[in-house]
Amino acid sequence: MNQNLFASFNIPTMLGMPLVVLIIMFPTMLMVPTKNLINNRSSSIQQWFIQLILKQMMVSHTTKGRTWSLMLLSLITFIAMNNILGLTPYAFTPTTQLSMNLGMAIPLWAATVLMGLRFKTKSSLAHFLPQGTPAPLIPMLIIIETISLFIQPVALAVRLTANITAGHLLMHLLGDTALTLMSIYLSSSTITIIIIILLITLELGVAFIQAYVFTLLVSLYLHDNS
Repeated sequence: MNQNLFASFNIPTMLGMPLVVLIIMFPTMLMVPTKNLINNRSSSIQQWFIQLILKQMMVSHTTKGRTWSLMLLSLITFIAMNNILGLTPYAFTPTTQLSMNLGMAIPLWAATVLMGLRFKTKSSLAHFLPQGTPAPLIPMLIIIETISLFIQPVALAVRLTANITAGHLLMHLLGDTALTLMSIYLSSSTITIIIIILLITLELGVAFIQAYVFTLLVSLYLHDNS
């Protein structure tokens, strides 16, 4: 039994080469496009789900913002599939790595900010100084607003990392507890296993919710700058 709680978050290697790229690509390889002229139930549910997500995120966007529809849809699918990958036995979860989440958050955030500075320069710069601010507070407010702007991608990445990591750690602890109780008191281990099954169901929902929250926040940043 593995006593190291964080061993499951180590990037797997083979012959000294990290396998994280292959692991990240694996969920997308499972999504094979259908060649049928008539959609089956799975394809119909998938199209309904895609239309529902796009409607929720793009309803308030301008024409420039709606050009990001395909990218945001790919983002939520990519994050959700990698989150679900971590719920399979002996699997590595790429979204528990802060470096990967920062690699997604920073370019997307920077793109929305640069888009705002290009198309809505006055409105974007006006966020740094609210109207009616007293003169002595102007330097302090500009510094505070600048820090809050640059902390957005960090908060975006940390939120996803913390939520996915916390669920996996809890399942790991409960799994070790169930194995220990199984040799001591069978009824107690049965209760623990039931709790683990319920927790896995909850983590399945968290996998989708966190993917949606990450994409929705990127969409909100886009809305403020488009």
